Amino acid sequence: MKLFLKGFIRGAIPFIFMLVMSVWELIQGSSSDARTFLINGLIIMFLGIASVIYEINRWNFSKQIIVHYITMLLTVFPILLLSGYYPLSSFDDVLNVFLLFNKVGLMLFFATFIIAKVRREFRKRN
Repeated sequence: MKLFLKGFIRGAIPFIFMLVMSVWELIQGSSSDARTFLINGLIIMFLGIASVIYEINRWNFSKQIIVHYITMLLTVFPILLLSGYYPLSSFDDVLNVFLLFNKVGLMLFFATFIIAKVRREFRKRN
């Protein structure tokens, strides 16, 4: 329950901020910017909620990665498809979005993995 609450807070705070920005843009008459803030807010919310997966200590790292990937595939990937950010007139377009989703995911994974490793080494020395 503690992890669920932590994930909820990590996701809800930025989502609320982005929702407020979305409403503000809508009031200002910029519906495309409002939509962008809302879509990005949804993506950020799911990233925040799913971040606690890596804090489930009884799971090994491989299981955490797989569960996180499936979670992102079921939440963020459909948002990207429905966002209107990418043309989706053919199966190839959907495949290209899927490949981009995975490319960005791998880059973020390796960057955060390296950062976490450096932080662990730094903590060991101090």
